[in-house]
Amino acid sequence: MGMTMTQKILAAHAGLETVTAGQLIEADLDLVLGNDITSPVAIHEMDKMKVDGVFHKDKIALVLDHFVPNKDIKSAQHCKCVREFACKHDITNYFDVGEMGIEHALLPEKGLTVAGDVIIGADSHTCTYGALGAFSTGVGSTDMAAGMATGKAWFKVPSAIKFNIVGKPAKWVSGKDVILHIIGMIGVDGALYKSMEFTGEGIQYLSMDDRFTIANMAIEAGGKNGIFPVDDVAKAYMQEHSKRPYTVYEADEDAEYEEEYTIDLSTLKPTVAFPHLPENTKTIDKVGDIAIDQVVIGSCTNGRLEDLRIAASVLAGKKVKKGVRVIVIPATQQIYLDAMEAGYIRTFIEAGAIVSTPTCGPCLGGYMGILAENERCISTTNRNFVGRMGHVDSEIYLASPAVAAASAITGKISSPDEI
Repeated sequence: MGMTMTQKILAAHAGLETVTAGQLIEADLDLVLGNDITSPVAIHEMDKMKVDGVFHKDKIALVLDHFVPNKDIKSAQHCKCVREFACKHDITNYFDVGEMGIEHALLPEKGLTVAGDVIIGADSHTCTYGALGAFSTGVGSTDMAAGMATGKAWFKVPSAIKFNIVGKPAKWVSGKDVILHIIGMIGVDGALYKSMEFTGEGIQYLSMDDRFTIANMAIEAGGKNGIFPVDDVAKAYMQEHSKRPYTVYEADEDAEYEEEYTIDLSTLKPTVAFPHLPENTKTIDKVGDIAIDQVVIGSCTNGRLEDLRIAASVLAGKKVKKGVRVIVIPATQQIYLDAMEAGYIRTFIEAGAIVSTPTCGPCLGGYMGILAENERCISTTNRNFVGRMGHVDSEIYLASPAVAAASAITGKISSPDEI
């Protein structure tokens, strides 16, 4: 029996000719990632190990992005811990204020993730890099510590689900709508510890930003990872952003998949996930009359330049409805600059939104947009669990930048076609 893309990457990094689903392996790592919340825990675990340094100072990335600039004393202490560790071990890829961005947008932009890599990160959305044909997955801080010390990690080889993407999407249908549709279809545990492998002729209509969004939210279906084939679009992105060599792996024709689904992009509509799970989806025409208090456009899911371009195109010449708070968060400093040069920042401010420095902030209920009791937010983030963005009696609705921007204007969840 042949192997899937994920299985081929893991076999190569384990020094094995073949692997099968369920097999336990030890694989070499190309990158270990941590942020200002998860890294301090890993650093303290490394201290217990009494190891002499890190396995490779160029293959560790430390990104301060959740509470930076620091929101309080505790977050400042966490960041100080990471700063001191990065300095002590001369970590090459350390990103602090002025250089930082939301980690899962920043690392591909910096060329640190390429096809064929094995990447672990102490953040659940590390699966983002599968958009470039890498195996990337989230781990706990203890596994991050072991990875930083040894350059290796244990994995159970995942089985796979194949998603055959066909058709061409309509104007307002984006990667966010694709992945919300899939999660709504299979559920939040529909791909539990499985590799979500995307293929098909319809992928040509998905931009890199669409693919990053889809891979990013594989974890919201329970997936171990999400992964895309390395086509000309992915190769062009890597050539623009990275000087590192990459390796293209392709699934065997007789690769085994536990399930197969066909997703026809031409039939999809803008999709919204209602509280309190990403699987609780409705298409925009079935949403009803849902008034909102806040809009968040940003995050590791939808804070890239294309996301801001789409939001700006909806908001241009319009005004945010009185009483609605709109927070726009470019995912990196470079995206912020590019959006400024393109005029998007002016568009947001003139419409009545605010623009934040790159941060995860409101997504995890950290800061820069906490919800009060009974408030509703439509957000381009990735999770809408109870209390995720603030008070346990608040509500989060997940949607694309287009729907979020349109909703900012009307004050209720709306399609851009209604503007």
